[in-house]
Amino acid sequence: MIAYLILIHRYPQQFKRLFKAIYDPRNQYLVHVDKRSGAALEADIQAFLDPYNNAEVLEAKKAQWGGYSLVDAEMRGMERLLQTGRQWTHFINLSGQDFPLRTQSQIMAHLRANPGREFIRVLDQQKIRPDTMARVGKYVLELGGRIIRTPISRRFLAGAIPFIGTQWMVVSRQFCQFVCRDPEVGRYKAYYRNTFIPDEGFFQTVMMNTAAHGEIVNDDLRMIDWIPDGDIKLRPRTYVAGDATSLISSANLFARKFDQTVDGEILDILESHLAGQDIANMNAPILETAGVA
Repeated sequence: MIAYLILIHRYPQQFKRLFKAIYDPRNQYLVHVDKRSGAALEADIQAFLDPYNNAEVLEAKKAQWGGYSLVDAEMRGMERLLQTGRQWTHFINLSGQDFPLRTQSQIMAHLRANPGREFIRVLDQQKIRPDTMARVGKYVLELGGRIIRTPISRRFLAGAIPFIGTQWMVVSRQFCQFVCRDPEVGRYKAYYRNTFIPDEGFFQTVMMNTAAHGEIVNDDLRMIDWIPDGDIKLRPRTYVAGDATSLISSANLFARKFDQTVDGEILDILESHLAGQDIANMNAPILETAGVA
């Protein structure tokens, strides 16, 4: 069983297509709607999810890009999923503009074949991305919907090494319990609260500097085509119908990002592909296995 946390701030119709593409009654689903997006969007999503007894909306709070509020949304989501679902073994976070490249049965099979493994991008920030060290080395404030990057320098956490990656992950229930509830994580939460773009480093840093996790696989299982976006970051290119072949043939489980106002045909293609995979799985012969004495 999988616990999904989906973060959205726009495009409710596209979110609904995503939800249907990843829905399985065995899973648990939690959706966070950025409070800045307005009550109407949250009400729309709540009404859509009402028929699903394994899905709910997380209390809405503002989620500011570059601020700790994004980490807070992830942590609140993890904690809520831990409280409401006792059977799930893996946590997967998605944005409303992601889409699966595999069916839920295929994704579950992949996770069963990799028990306890943590799929998350991890890089030694000092050695591999020294250009980003100001993100953790300068004091940052998130106030009134703004990110204030001050010139105040500070030392990193004593005895710890900063790591960086992406916001996206497929991690074990064990790690979620640890990062949400263990007092050892308190100093990481306190420090990263005043860093820039902490959602791309907090979870990596906690995982790589502690022992409460499974084997780490340096892969977030997402197909993303990163392109430059200004001086401080990269952004994912929006996929279109011309990318269909590479998306379908990818070994990844998910891809981002998609925008149906730019190209909705690619979602049609992926939905059709997933439906075909489900039919193929239903028609596959059942193989009997010998019993174990």
